[in-house]
Amino acid sequence: MQPLIFRRIAYAMLAASFIGFLDASYLTAAHYFNFSLPCSILSGCDLVITSEYSKILGIPVALLGAIYYSFIFFASIAYLDAGNSFIIKLVAYATILGFLASLWFVYVQLFILNALCLYCIISAITSTALFILGMRFLAEKRITVV
Repeated sequence: MQPLIFRRIAYAMLAASFIGFLDASYLTAAHYFNFSLPCSILSGCDLVITSEYSKILGIPVALLGAIYYSFIFFASIAYLDAGNSFIIKLVAYATILGFLASLWFVYVQLFILNALCLYCIISAITSTALFILGMRFLAEKRITVV
């Protein structure tokens, strides 16, 4: 049986990754269907998603984000189903990469492009929440093993 705190973390990761997936999928659709993003609170969405920093090796960063969030989502489901702590531990470590990527892209927006994309900030917040949850899992795992 899984400890309750691990299940709660997995459910929170499930919810956060779903929000992140929706956000990243919307940005991916904007890229491929070439539509302008409504950016009511912040300005600069179109500048950010069409900049040279919006792709890695020709692949939209938003698509990579959607893949990342779907991995977290389905791995969280797998953990809740199977109870294998290796799965959620893998997810916890994956959130480090997502968090570092978010830090980089927020830096690019603030200091290189001088423009902020609301949807990118939502993704960064989601990624940060996943990172915090992942670190919480690793901290709890260490406490329960001792």
